Amino acid sequence: MARTALITGITGQDGSYLAEFLLEQGYRVHGLVRRSSSESTGRIAHLLAARSVELHHGDLSDAGGLRELIDRVEPDELYNLAAQSHVKVSFDQPEYTVDVTGLGVVRLLEALRARHRAGCKPTRFYQAGSSEMYGSAPSPQDESTPVHPRSPYACAKVYAHHQVVNHRESHGLHASNGILFNHESPRRGEAFVTRKITRAATRIKLGLQVELQLGNLDVARDWGYAGDYVRAMWAMLQQDAPGDWCICTGRAATLREFLALAFARLDLDWREHVTVDQALFRPADVHHLRGDASKARRELGWSPTTSLESLVALMVDADLELARREMALRQPAGR
Repeated sequence: MARTALITGITGQDGSYLAEFLLEQGYRVHGLVRRSSSESTGRIAHLLAARSVELHHGDLSDAGGLRELIDRVEPDELYNLAAQSHVKVSFDQPEYTVDVTGLGVVRLLEALRARHRAGCKPTRFYQAGSSEMYGSAPSPQDESTPVHPRSPYACAKVYAHHQVVNHRESHGLHASNGILFNHESPRRGEAFVTRKITRAATRIKLGLQVELQLGNLDVARDWGYAGDYVRAMWAMLQQDAPGDWCICTGRAATLREFLALAFARLDLDWREHVTVDQALFRPADVHHLRGDASKARRELGWSPTTSLESLVALMVDADLELARREMALRQPAGR
């Protein structure tokens, strides 16, 4: 029989790529979405149109609702990708961030622990960790690097990470942490800096925008492609024993370098269009993240397939098409 997967955060960037990947593997896919008055399923609209996935309304703040859903779906695998994941927003909404990003994981784990104690079909659990947990720790960072979180979001992820470890060691759950470094795609939300850059660059190219304001351009990140990273999530839950794995490219680039690649793709000089706004700096910044995925290569057989240059080109090309459609809509009728 086909295996069943439940994905929280299925409407996000990672959730959409993971849903597609699992469907290709023959899974039945269910997704958890928050009820909202506005449409939020654009990234998986094609899957919904084909009736490939089944959605359920719920929230990580509702322990009872989560237990009821898991009991009803009986997933073989549960991928927790839901979170308040914007680092800057977490400084403005720390309590909400900790409740959803941190305690939400405990609610899911406790639901699985209750099923485990009742002798129900076991569910393997994946927790989406973050390289932000490392904060100021020296690079390269790997699974043994001490954490030093520098935002409420990172603190919540650290808490969730250790709860996963505690539940598997104390209660025998097959629960794993994926410590994912920054991963991007054309489906990245426009509030995130990489997509903010590619969106703005293409609009500037077509005369739809004049300038782009950014914060600290000297920060460096290990940027990969989200489509590559969901393969690693799945690989973790195929292991006989659970564990923790860093997923990254091993290459760090500054925001300046990302800007240069994006604007050069459009034959533009970013320095003529970008201004630095001090208001966009974080209260406490993370300056350099570069990971070491040796364990993932060795144990999961995983490695990235998309270079930073290819990733930026993919995002710019997709956003250029989006900008062209936007421009066409602005044209008067008949022209």
